[in-house]
Amino acid sequence: MSSYYVYILASGRNGTLYIGVTNDLVRRIAEHKSGAAEGFTKKYGVNRLVWFEDTSNVDVAIQREKTMKRWRRAWKLNVIEEMNPQWRDLYEDLISGAPSATPLGPGTRPG
Repeated sequence: MSSYYVYILASGRNGTLYIGVTNDLVRRIAEHKSGAAEGFTKKYGVNRLVWFEDTSNVDVAIQREKTMKRWRRAWKLNVIEEMNPQWRDLYEDLISGAPSATPLGPGTRPG
């Protein structure tokens, strides 16, 4: 069974945010960090993984990404603070094998 991830990158605590979706979180974040991902994140230095969720359904992941992109900034900051109050770069957890993903579920967050 495949996993799909919705994730938020930040340039720093309370900095510029980026929301994306992928089926390979480690690879995708590595692309953002190395600058291989052209566009917004490279231009603005947004490469710290501060939040993510996973699901086995690609349609759910894509819809979640679209919904979150419409959220007010305060809602995005709140969801990050709930999972990662220190705004640590969670990429280190991923590559060490200790991810702290939260499965997607209805009614758990604004949206």
